[in-house]
Amino acid sequence: MAAINQKRVLLGAGVAGVIWNAWGLVIEMGLLGQERYTAAQQKGVFLAEEAAHYPYFLPVYILTLFLLAYVVAWAYASVRATHGPGPKTALKVGLWVGFAAGFPLNFALANWLAVDRLFPFAWMLELWVGAILAALVAGWLYKD
Repeated sequence: MAAINQKRVLLGAGVAGVIWNAWGLVIEMGLLGQERYTAAQQKGVFLAEEAAHYPYFLPVYILTLFLLAYVVAWAYASVRATHGPGPKTALKVGLWVGFAAGFPLNFALANWLAVDRLFPFAWMLELWVGAILAALVAGWLYKD
């Protein structure tokens, strides 16, 4: 079994994290938009401020996407020896990690949360498509 090139995994994770966070902005600002969040707050569906009063939500969320990008980059580097290098393997990794990260909770939220169904759908897309993009970028940058 070939050793994993940790420097390339970190490089791929860093670039993939930037891409994933950019995709998240497209979803949050473009698809959902502040107006939708404000309307949900006015209806009482979303809180006007964080319940835990934790002032670092956004930096922690951004860091979380970078950590997920690392998981995706590491998973790609790990499976390429048995599944072959290239975009097909990266796509498979992204599809499976994205499914695990984005589908189950958002499926439950779409069924049990009294909110516009676009919210959980968009959040699922943010994670699922983000994982696919991250895997493709990490795979493209990875070299043994």
